[in-house]
Amino acid sequence: MDDQQLLRYSRHLLLPEIDISGQKNLTQSSVFILGAGGLGSPAALYLAASGVGKLVVCDHDQVDLTNLQRQILHETASIGKFKANSAKDSLLRINPEIEIISLPERATADLLHKEISKIDAVVDASDNFLTRHLLNQACLTYRKPLISGAAVRFNGQVTVFDLRHHDSPCYHCLFPDSGESDDPACAVMGVFSPLTGIIGCIQAAETIKVLLGIGETLHGRLLLLDGLTMRWRSLKLSKDPHCPTCGTTSPETPAKTYSTQAGF
Repeated sequence: MDDQQLLRYSRHLLLPEIDISGQKNLTQSSVFILGAGGLGSPAALYLAASGVGKLVVCDHDQVDLTNLQRQILHETASIGKFKANSAKDSLLRINPEIEIISLPERATADLLHKEISKIDAVVDASDNFLTRHLLNQACLTYRKPLISGAAVRFNGQVTVFDLRHHDSPCYHCLFPDSGESDDPACAVMGVFSPLTGIIGCIQAAETIKVLLGIGETLHGRLLLLDGLTMRWRSLKLSKDPHCPTCGTTSPETPAKTYSTQAGF
């Protein structure tokens, strides 16, 4: 690391859990971020500021005036631009030393498999179940950790599916694919602006912990936040042996479900 990097990341270097070796690992790491909206914005900003060496940002949508209430990667001048390209501009202003790849295209199964095979961790900041299931399948195929978040109205949730471990639950274990599209759209339901920041920042923190192998991640736990009361609940997640995506046991084996672990 050069002198400028030592200064830029000095507050990380003071943490014994990170130190110079951990910061070097971050600079050599790569993360795929699906979605440059309310959750992807804070997640990407903190990952860029923290020095993750390569960020791949995928979003086929364009910036709209209604996005600016919560999607802090973008500004008024960004309206009409592809979110992925606007994100790249903002992230390079934060940290010009890292590599940003923008993918202003729809996240098809082929694209996800191509990109995820090459990276170290995945941040799911998408907004529909179909895409989330495609992403989950790609992460399972290449055994990549998946840091998943969601936010609508005043309710947020975040977890880590560490698919490097064969006993890890996957997204399908938590939300089985019913074949129906019943996503709660922000345009209809609304979303509390700071909520996306809270959940997206947790996704960034969990991603860094996963990349560095430090602390205790949300692997096997689902955090739920009620933004109106600012109360958290923690639910324990277990692998569903009947899951058609990641399950490995016979139909006669009783399935495990998730249950309340703690409330705080």
